[in-house]
Amino acid sequence: MSDNSKPGKLTKKDIRRAATRYMFMACNDFNYETQQGPAVVYSLEKALRKVYPKDADYQKSLNNHFNYFNTTTWMANILIGASLAMEEQDGIQAIDTVQNFKTGLMGPLAGIGDTLIWVLYPTIMGSISAYMGLQGNPTGAIIWLILNILFLLFRYKLFDLGYASGLKLVTSLGEKISVFTEAASIMGLTVIGALIPAVVKMNVAWTFKVGKVNLAIQKGVLDQIMPALLPAVLAYVVYRVLAKKRLSVISLIFLIIIFALVMSFLGILKP
Repeated sequence: MSDNSKPGKLTKKDIRRAATRYMFMACNDFNYETQQGPAVVYSLEKALRKVYPKDADYQKSLNNHFNYFNTTTWMANILIGASLAMEEQDGIQAIDTVQNFKTGLMGPLAGIGDTLIWVLYPTIMGSISAYMGLQGNPTGAIIWLILNILFLLFRYKLFDLGYASGLKLVTSLGEKISVFTEAASIMGLTVIGALIPAVVKMNVAWTFKVGKVNLAIQKGVLDQIMPALLPAVLAYVVYRVLAKKRLSVISLIFLIIIFALVMSFLGILKP
């Protein structure tokens, strides 16, 4: 092993700075050719300068990290931390291993991260906090703020875990992570199913009148079939549209607002 690849060159401050640089630039230094590649380079350039005193080795390492890389930004902390540890340990000889490591695991970790972080966390906790806010309770906003601070600290911990454990982390926990992801998905579906009737309001204003009979369509028909039937149908339609990527989220929100205004104006729906 050459002198410029001996372990122990990086301090805790170097590792923390690398994590911070990535977390604040992961989505700000993004392009459609290499995705998060430039963000990885920005994250590691200071640390790799200490690992590679020779300019040729340093440039070769940076060029390697400029290659295509894209995964859930939270999960990327594990891969980048492990990659930094491997290069500190084995120097320039590790760059092929590092690239194969990142390429091979960025897909599986994206599947895990997208499910747990981009779907379950904001959907479950965001819905609960938003519902509390709708009730005029400021605790929802406080909970959301505290959770985001805690998760920021957790992201630093993920980087540290990746750096400390290297390749062993993901390979040893692979099966357990899959089981945990599936369990979390089931929990998320259960919570969202319970939140739909509490948060989504959709009531038919029509009343069926024949002679002395007055039958409210909402309470007398729809609620008898299934309480919160229309909110469940609306949630399903929105889900299908988003799943097929026919409309963006913003476009869909505006369409729902327009639909609600028109139906309310015509007297078909009521608050």
